[in-house]
Amino acid sequence: MNNRQLFLQHVAQTSPAPLAIEIVKAKGTKLWDKQGKEYIDLIAGISVCNVGHRNPKVVKAIKKQADDYLHLLVYGEFIETPEVQYAKMLTDHLPASLNSVYFTNSGAEATEGAMKLAKRFTGRPNIIAFNKSYHGSTQGALSIIGDEYFRNAYRPLLPGIKHLEYNSHEAIDAIDEQTACVILETVQAEKGVYAPSLEWMNSLRQKCTETGTLLILDEIQTGFGRTGSLWGFEQYYITPDIVLLGKALGGGMPLGAFIADKKIMNSFTENPVLGHITTFGGHPVCCAAGMAAMKFLLKNKLIESVKEKEFLFRALLKHPKIQHVRSRGLLMAIEFDSFDTNKKVIDACIMKGVLTDWFLFGANCMRIAPPLTISKKEIERACEIIVEVCNSL
Repeated sequence: MNNRQLFLQHVAQTSPAPLAIEIVKAKGTKLWDKQGKEYIDLIAGISVCNVGHRNPKVVKAIKKQADDYLHLLVYGEFIETPEVQYAKMLTDHLPASLNSVYFTNSGAEATEGAMKLAKRFTGRPNIIAFNKSYHGSTQGALSIIGDEYFRNAYRPLLPGIKHLEYNSHEAIDAIDEQTACVILETVQAEKGVYAPSLEWMNSLRQKCTETGTLLILDEIQTGFGRTGSLWGFEQYYITPDIVLLGKALGGGMPLGAFIADKKIMNSFTENPVLGHITTFGGHPVCCAAGMAAMKFLLKNKLIESVKEKEFLFRALLKHPKIQHVRSRGLLMAIEFDSFDTNKKVIDACIMKGVLTDWFLFGANCMRIAPPLTISKKEIERACEIIVEVCNSL
C-alpha cells in the first residue's frame, strides 16, 4: 500500500475529503510534494509558521535542546531552562499584569485551562462567549465555540454558557456578578476576519472591570505579529486578564499557553493542590523552538512589514468575483458569492501551486494568512494566480 492508502486507512479522518497532498519538504514560504511540485503557502499551517517553515534559527534551537534533554517530568516540577526563559521573554513583551505563564500542548488546552482558572478565581459559574467564535474542539472549548452545527452532536456540554453577538451592546449588558469570564477572539478569525470596534472593546473591558469579571482574549491566531502588532489587543489599548496563545507560539512545534497575573494563576496551587496539570505542556524542545522563533520575529522586525504586505495583497486582489476583502494585517478573508465559487477557486489555485483554504464559519471566504516572511515577489505571484483563476470561472 502507498502512503495515500495508508493515510486514509490508518490516520483518523476528520473530513470526507482531505487534501491528501503528500508534502515531503518545506522551507520559508514554500512547500514541495512527492512529485516535486512547488506551492506558495498562503496559510502557514493555519497561522503557525509566522517566521517561515523550517526557519534555520528554530531548527538550530531544536537540535541544541534535543542534545541536552527531552521530557523530564510532569509540568511544573523541574526547573527547565527553555521553559523558564521563554516564559520570561513572553512576559517581558506583555503588560505587567500578564506575568505568569502556564504552558500547554495546544491552543485548545490553553482555552480549557483559562476557563477553569476563571471559575476557580472568581468562584462564579457563568461564561459569556460569542456566536461564530472558535476556541478549540475539546469538550470545554467546544462548549464555548459559537456554532450549533458543531456543538449539537456532542451534547450535553458545559452548563452556564451564554452565546451572544460579537460587537453587540447586548453582550456588554449581559455581564454581571455571576459571570466568571467573557472569552473572545481579538479578531474573529474563523468567521472570516471580523474585527470589533475600538469603542466596543473598551466598553467590554470597562464592564468586566466593574463587575469583577475576567476578560479572556484569544490571541491564538492573532498573536506574534499576525495583525500588524505583536499582540492584537494592543490595537485596542486594553489589557486582558488572561491571554490565550498557541499556533505561532511554538515556531512550528506544538505549544500553547494561557497567561495571567500571578495572583490569579496561584488559584491552581491550593484547594486543591495540582489544580491544573499536564504531562507534556511546556516541553523543553517546543519552548526552545518557540523562543528562537520569537527572537527571530523581533530581531528581523517582521512585524514592521506586515501592513505594507497587507496593502499589497489588497491592491492586487481586485476582481468582479471578489465581493469583499477583510483584513487585519496578514490575516485576510477574500469573500466570494458562495462556498461553491470559493471551493472552485481554492482547488484551482492549489493545482497552480498556491495553497489556501476557507474558514470554518465563513465557507464562502478564502483564507490568506501566509508566513510573515513572505516576499513582495511571492505575494505578486500568488495574487496573479488567484486573479487568473477567477478569470477562468
